Amino acid sequence: MDAIELLTHFNLTKQEATIYLTLVASGELTGYEAAKLTCTSRSNAYTALAGLVDKGAARVIEGTSTKYTPVTVKEFCTNRIRRMQGYRDELLHQVSAQKGEPDGYITIKGSDHIIDKMKTMLDDARRRVYLSLSEDILRKVLPEIEGAVRRGLKVVLITNPPFELPGARVYHTAKNQPAIRLIADSGFVLTGDIAQGAGSTCLYSRKKNLVDLFKESMKNEIELIELTAEKAGKM
Repeated sequence: MDAIELLTHFNLTKQEATIYLTLVASGELTGYEAAKLTCTSRSNAYTALAGLVDKGAARVIEGTSTKYTPVTVKEFCTNRIRRMQGYRDELLHQVSAQKGEPDGYITIKGSDHIIDKMKTMLDDARRRVYLSLSEDILRKVLPEIEGAVRRGLKVVLITNPPFELPGARVYHTAKNQPAIRLIADSGFVLTGDIAQGAGSTCLYSRKKNLVDLFKESMKNEIELIELTAEKAGKM
């Protein structure tokens, strides 16, 4: 994603993001200057600048002519994140009676949503996690895996060599496929494929029969890895 698209995730429109980046590059601008530099009509430029001020991305410099100066990227993004965390906490307070997850089989589509679910499962785990996936995919959830290790959880990883993680039990094997398997607390499983972007699909469930099936499958995979390593050591 480029900077404009990233800024839209912080509630700026594309036009606001364009003018914001121009402000960042220039330091301060009048509405006329912002319009000229971005090839935008003056009315649209002033509307965008007003939006930036309202959203906390720019401030007004009073003088003989009104100028606008950007809030730093770090400060703007941190403020938005802090505000969203406040909204989240208030929602959790107001919707405290929300029912738990269903016991069935749930389809999760889209690589971003699948990665998000993996992160949530890792953050919510309290005892142990088992993951079988390629190193490329593992890197996308590495902070959450490291967090599980720091919390003292049993962490077992099956991934490509030579990846290692202190505090985790790592088994090495070729993992060039996009398939993933994640079991959390012996009660939740996520399995599927995340190679197709928006077309990626995974199955999530806390059905005991499915969890047990994948626990046995991962156990067998680990035993095969150990057996192969033992044979290689004898050669």
